[in-house]
Amino acid sequence: MAEDLNGQAARYLEIEAKLLVEDLGPIAGRLAALGAIQRKPRVLERNVRYDDAAGSLIPAGIVLRLRQDSQIRLTYKERPAEVLAGPLVAQRFEAEVTLDDFETMALILGRLGYHPVMAYEKYRTTYELGEVEIVLDEMPYGLFVEIEGRPEPIEAAIEALGLSGCQRFRESYAQLFDRVRARLGLTFTDLTFANFAGISVPPEAFAPSED
Repeated sequence: MAEDLNGQAARYLEIEAKLLVEDLGPIAGRLAALGAIQRKPRVLERNVRYDDAAGSLIPAGIVLRLRQDSQIRLTYKERPAEVLAGPLVAQRFEAEVTLDDFETMALILGRLGYHPVMAYEKYRTTYELGEVEIVLDEMPYGLFVEIEGRPEPIEAAIEALGLSGCQRFRESYAQLFDRVRARLGLTFTDLTFANFAGISVPPEAFAPSED
């Protein structure tokens, strides 16, 4: 099995590009025209992110997340690697396990000393196009496309979908939420559709601070 630069098995390596878009409809049309296969229909995701009692995970760039959509999964992610697949492609260690009881896993995490720090929602539709997985994400603060695979097929998919001019990010949705909160002066801590009802988020709200 191939190994990454840290010696971790390639099956635990996540390489993806995240793009902010104006409209997902035309992109879904292009995917159909390119012969993409819809692997999962549009579904609402419920996510809860956890930290330890010392609050050490988030500052270290570690994600411990419990997710429920058509399945229930516990995910662990590390900070994106310094050696990247490309300047605007995130590469990080990720391990995930499928569960069958969201509430019981939440109870176990709590008994182990972990506590929820953020809840967030999204609607996600999942496609496969050649060597990459493409997801269309409806976030409470905007519309995004994530493309996961090897660097070269990622770039080829971006070109084929006409997304080369879109704003791209290495940051997670939670990190982008922190930027939006700071730019717009928002005080709530959960990234939910209810919290963003009636709030317009301009593209520049996702840009990094110049400080």
